[in-house]
Amino acid sequence: MRTLPGFRDFFPEDCARRNYITGTWRRVARTFGFSEYDGPTLESLDLYRKKNSGGEILGQLFSFTDKGDREVALRPEMTPTVARMLIAKAREFRKPIRWFSIAPFFRYEKQQKGRLREFLQFNCDLVGDDSPEADAEMLALLIETLRAFGLTSDDIVVRVSDRRVWMDFLAERGVKDEAQAREALAVIDKLEREPREVLEAKLSPFGLTLGGIETFLAEAKPEFFGRLQRNLAARGLEDFCVLDLRIVRGLAYYTGLVFEVFDRRQENRAVAGGGRFDRLLSDLSGGKVNLPAIGFGMGDVVLGDLLGERPDAKSRMDSSVKADLACDVFVVVADEARRAEALGVVQLLRATGRRVDYPLTADKVGRQFKDADASGAPVAIIVGQEWPRLRVKDLKTRMESELAQAALADWAANLQTPAP
Repeated sequence: MRTLPGFRDFFPEDCARRNYITGTWRRVARTFGFSEYDGPTLESLDLYRKKNSGGEILGQLFSFTDKGDREVALRPEMTPTVARMLIAKAREFRKPIRWFSIAPFFRYEKQQKGRLREFLQFNCDLVGDDSPEADAEMLALLIETLRAFGLTSDDIVVRVSDRRVWMDFLAERGVKDEAQAREALAVIDKLEREPREVLEAKLSPFGLTLGGIETFLAEAKPEFFGRLQRNLAARGLEDFCVLDLRIVRGLAYYTGLVFEVFDRRQENRAVAGGGRFDRLLSDLSGGKVNLPAIGFGMGDVVLGDLLGERPDAKSRMDSSVKADLACDVFVVVADEARRAEALGVVQLLRATGRRVDYPLTADKVGRQFKDADASGAPVAIIVGQEWPRLRVKDLKTRMESELAQAALADWAANLQTPAP
């Protein structure tokens, strides 16, 4: 029996690695004042049929009719869900709203490097502020999140664009209908992925040429990017961002700033991406709720691949995984006649919050020390004939010292162990 294509098992080491990624996401988001939320894994199919969701997503849904004869789908992304939630209760929250989530998502697409059918994603949204400063704040959160994993501007780059620049470009060339403009943008979004002759054929119905687009890309100097860079420079983050109007983003609901993060070596898919979706809440609510919004998503699959490829980032992740799997203390029962006392030691140590392992049944002391080493614990507490005195053994240096049982709680409270 095997897992389905594109799905994963998480053995303890995999879970520790996942905990490292999600824990870092959560920690950085909170330093920016973001609050965590979540929604259902299963949503109504109609939520993704709305006109601004985009046809590509609809073709990737895990969808079915449930026992209540409702058409439903496993969520492929978070933005429609958070939009639905905000439409219901936006008035109850102080603006701007700063929310983040960490949740599983599902897309029925071909399994390949960096892309699975089930994945975890970190989603951040800032709602109720349409200023360039809000744009910069979100980019700063994105960059700081990646820096927290040990990645630098030599490792990653945020490629920044703006759909408003493209809408102006298209309008000047006669593509003024919004639906047509979106279709043209869907073609432009594939400039780096499709052959020139294919792109020329797809652009022709809009009266556009690949040469004209390439000239625009080379000469355009939009004002928004200078203001964005000045804000990031004040934070010392300007080296992470470049202007790249080839970034358009495939989802149709984007209205302004859009961006994607790539590794500098261009060996992986986009690490993260997002943009401004100022009209989505209004469109989904029929105009009842009209709040500007900007957000991004970062998946664990591409990020995990990238962290494993960069020595400094990998070392940081491996250290966290090791600490996450290790015990704090291993209790060695050197004298079976003292097992009851040893269980009391185990209980006391666990009550202080320490992670403790010990032999469940009688075993040779030598084998217990092998188990202690395997547990990753830095120290062992030896309960033997000396009771009520204990022996403390440093499992790295093999040095021993004595400890009175009455002083055990204070010792445990001051025990220095690596943070997971």
